Amino acid sequence: MIELKNITVAFDGQKVLDRLDFSLGQGEFVYLVGQTGTGKSTLMRLLYFDLRPSTGKVRVASYDSETLKSKHIPLIRRRLGIVFQDFKLLEDRSVYDNVAFALFATNAKRSEIKKTVLHVLADVGLSHKRNHMPNELSGGEQQRVVIARALVNEPVVLLADEPTGNLDPTSSAEIMELLKKINMRGTAVLMATHNYELVKKYPARVVQLKDGKLTEIEMKKTK
Repeated sequence: MIELKNITVAFDGQKVLDRLDFSLGQGEFVYLVGQTGTGKSTLMRLLYFDLRPSTGKVRVASYDSETLKSKHIPLIRRRLGIVFQDFKLLEDRSVYDNVAFALFATNAKRSEIKKTVLHVLADVGLSHKRNHMPNELSGGEQQRVVIARALVNEPVVLLADEPTGNLDPTSSAEIMELLKKINMRGTAVLMATHNYELVKKYPARVVQLKDGKLTEIEMKKTK
């Protein structure tokens, strides 16, 4: 699904990622851990082509950074589900419209959009809140809307950048259960986080970003 080869990213001559290699297989769940400022979000930006590497190649599905034209970036982003820490919801639109917005660019029929949106809202447990505005929801509910929006195009990979960073422990656990459920259905998940307790509680493959390099690490499960 994802492959990074010999990736270097530098800003103003300062290397953030240094000759980094990484791969994510079909249906895998992988945590990307590391302290704040180590480059986790930079790596995520490479994967949805918001950023190009200084050197090396990024491949996502059948697209790669060396040959991908800018006009095709929206196409690859439809193959990805992207979940941000700060929600990025449209505050002037309802829950339903926030999720439906992701489908309008695909020229889907209105009836098909309605069917899909209602399905994913049910999937994340928010059917009863579909007419609410974002400011009427809790943080955990807003993040579930973001996840629903990420799922409407049936992504091959879900990229979650600190999805529990602004949530309390109970809401964080609910989001983790939801992400695990999505993964069990076959969607690959890459989740960036610095919450090591969550990683221990919901074990999966873990890669650590430190000093611009990625290394596999093992973490003991906690109850």
